[in-house]
Amino acid sequence: MKTERRHIAGIALGLVLFFIDALFFFKSAWFIPLIVISVTVGWSQYWIDFFVELQRQKNLESRFPDFVRYLVGAIRSGMPISKAIAHVSKTDFGDLTPYVKKLANQVEWSIPIHKALLIFAYDTKNAVIKRAIATVIEAEQAGGNIEDVLETVTLSVIDIKKIKDRRKASIHSQVIQSYVIFIVFLVIMIVVQNLVVPYVSSLGAPVAGSATEGIINPIGVSIEKVQLDYSSFPGFISSLIDWFVSLRGIFLMISLIQGFFTGLVIGKLAEGQVFPGLKHSLILMTIAFFVISLAQAV
Repeated sequence: MKTERRHIAGIALGLVLFFIDALFFFKSAWFIPLIVISVTVGWSQYWIDFFVELQRQKNLESRFPDFVRYLVGAIRSGMPISKAIAHVSKTDFGDLTPYVKKLANQVEWSIPIHKALLIFAYDTKNAVIKRAIATVIEAEQAGGNIEDVLETVTLSVIDIKKIKDRRKASIHSQVIQSYVIFIVFLVIMIVVQNLVVPYVSSLGAPVAGSATEGIINPIGVSIEKVQLDYSSFPGFISSLIDWFVSLRGIFLMISLIQGFFTGLVIGKLAEGQVFPGLKHSLILMTIAFFVISLAQAV
């Protein structure tokens, strides 16, 4: 992933928001939630690239069968494969078009068909296309008819796409349900930390001279909350470390962990792969950090 001007601009905007937060909201309830916003803005361009690449890969998979069908039709009309590739390269295949044109140019420059197809598959960086092209080359080298091989591969790719689409459609309601369940989980966490925990801590006597409010349990975890020290930077870091091992810090960590793995599960259910679930993990973790930190500060 290349760093461009828009990436630098996003990072700069995130730093500006962070300094504004530090100057005007340092001791307010919005300090930590605004840090979440500034960090999100800072790396937003990289995540946009990630989402765009995922969508581009889907588009490549959807247009690849069209390319192969056009190629098979041209070959069956009597054209040699090199002429057929040059002919179909004039057709618009969406995101696949630049790769098809490059393939036609390579064939025109007398690069062997097998090598040009392998370069074509490698450039797309798409697992389905790589697997299909490798199958075509191996079958053709084994003595198969390239027309029949291409048609068979096209049918298999179409079938795989239909299966993915059916699974995505059938799982859509479960994806929405997972988001709703996560929101309900956050609401329960807020109720527990803002209502239940203070009530439980009020049942016991506070520890005199303690840096924390509430009861300290035997394992050293603060039952209620740790007061952040804004008087100095070292004091702030020290109190922040204490806050992370307090009960409220544990609540935040639990919410982030829940959001991360819920997103991975959603990706596995919807796409059949864990990697696309990172986008759901990012969304859920950002929501969790913002909501829980704001609820704790308020």
